[in-house]
Amino acid sequence: MEGEIMGEGEILGGGEMPGGGEILERTRSLAAPFVFFIIIAFQFAAKRLQDLKRGASKTDKEMQLRAEIKQLLKEAASYSQPSTFAQAAKLRRMAAAKEKELANYQAHLTQEMKLSYDLYLKVLFIVKVIAHVVIILWFWSSPVAYVSQHLVQPFEANGGQI
Repeated sequence: MEGEIMGEGEILGGGEMPGGGEILERTRSLAAPFVFFIIIAFQFAAKRLQDLKRGASKTDKEMQLRAEIKQLLKEAASYSQPSTFAQAAKLRRMAAAKEKELANYQAHLTQEMKLSYDLYLKVLFIVKVIAHVVIILWFWSSPVAYVSQHLVQPFEANGGQI
């Protein structure tokens, strides 16, 4: 019978090209690691973007505002006399204004970072879907796994007794 399939992926009598089976086997042996590394790379990229989105780094302006607030509050605390109450209150108001400016800056920065990372995550998702579809179509006719003939033999209806 032409093209009969015999155990472990061997094809007999189908008019194979010399060396064609060797190329096919080499392709199959490289397919699994190739797909594995592509999928892992996408997973790590998505995880890294999620981590960056959550933990936005502090900018120079933010650190400068924090230092100014700390300095103003320290100066205000040093004015403990009743005669310097007005100066201390003024410094506290300035510190409160700086804190408000810092909060606005952080909100703006957070919004900007969220939009940026959301765009990157959407693009990554689209690329991931396209890559998965290409991998599925590329390896559609390739078997997922091979089962040795001697492992299947006890379950055969023709040769084995049930």
